[in-house]
Amino acid sequence: MDFDTLIIGAGAAGLICAAQAPGKCLVIDHAKAAGEKIRISGGGRCNFTNLYASAENYISGNPHFAKSALARYTQWDFIDWVARSGIAYHEKTLGQLFCDTSAKEIVAMLLKGVAEAGGQVALNTSVQSVSAIDTGYAIQLSGAQGSRSVTARNLVVACGGKPIPKMGATDFALRLAQQFGIPVTQTYAGLVPFTFSGAQQEAFKSISGVSAPALLQTNGTAFEEAVLFTHRGLSGPAALQVSSYWAPGDLLTLRLLSEECLRQAVRDAKETEGRKSPSSILARLLPARLVPLVLHDLTLPERIADLTAAQLDQLTKRLTQWQLTPAGTEGYRTAEVMVGGVDTAALSSKTMMAKTQPGLYFIGECVDVTGWLGGYNFQWAWSSGWVAGQSIKAGL
Repeated sequence: MDFDTLIIGAGAAGLICAAQAPGKCLVIDHAKAAGEKIRISGGGRCNFTNLYASAENYISGNPHFAKSALARYTQWDFIDWVARSGIAYHEKTLGQLFCDTSAKEIVAMLLKGVAEAGGQVALNTSVQSVSAIDTGYAIQLSGAQGSRSVTARNLVVACGGKPIPKMGATDFALRLAQQFGIPVTQTYAGLVPFTFSGAQQEAFKSISGVSAPALLQTNGTAFEEAVLFTHRGLSGPAALQVSSYWAPGDLLTLRLLSEECLRQAVRDAKETEGRKSPSSILARLLPARLVPLVLHDLTLPERIADLTAAQLDQLTKRLTQWQLTPAGTEGYRTAEVMVGGVDTAALSSKTMMAKTQPGLYFIGECVDVTGWLGGYNFQWAWSSGWVAGQSIKAGL
């Protein structure tokens, strides 16, 4: 064997796996630098985990699959490594932890871990072919120094999914799984902005840049965070979260105000400011530029005092149950994650190894486990990569 372990992908999952794997370990990546998605994440500060990470924060064909890895290597384990490495961090909101200074510190920490474990990292290196042999796997590589063939007892696939193709993302992991008869679930872009068409797009374009706290729902799943209106549609945390649960043709239901808040504001205004317009009252509750868009096709009186019960019901429905039908999403071009992937039914939840292919592991984003926005996908990378590394350690 040239190597005990060869890991395809020098991202979050691949690097933490290499930091656990003993013996001769090689991590390869076709990028010119390791951990590129880590480096650009969180505006360059890397939302590296979430204080509240649990299996309930993940989408998967098997909602129980992630429990084992997340329990064996928790957010607290990774936070401890960050702290021991002297990296300062802070909670931004909703349990999201970010580096105080730079995401590059996380990359450096991981690379140090790989080096201390005796691993090597080869960049600008691509896989041309993989085949199973009696003692493991034969891998044909190509890089700056030309082509070479290597063998490895264990092969770990950690090269992510399809999002952000301009950074070199491909479906290689899924194709490799299928080569070995391992099923792949349907995949689509997740944590991605919505696009609209026609008059709705033009309306949103007119208030591009406006954001508001809201509750956004689709298919029975709702998130209460900010929405951001863009020149193409709807973004912001709530929209990104909901996008992972949305399918083409599905409705979105947007709640900009609670019914109680709206009705109380109207009652108060009728008593003390009856001559004011409904729009001027709403401008105190919502961003001023958003109000004309919300009201544009509603028939309302000039004075709030003249608002009838039927008109109030109509206004309430618009502000608490505004139904929108996106044309689509921005797709993998801007998506933060891929939903779906290597079928968890084909993998061991304790080791991440393929059940029918000894020594072949799939970790991180290429697996059908997709986290919410807010550090959950990094935690899945850490947890799945760690358990794979521990399995390799136990077998060597």
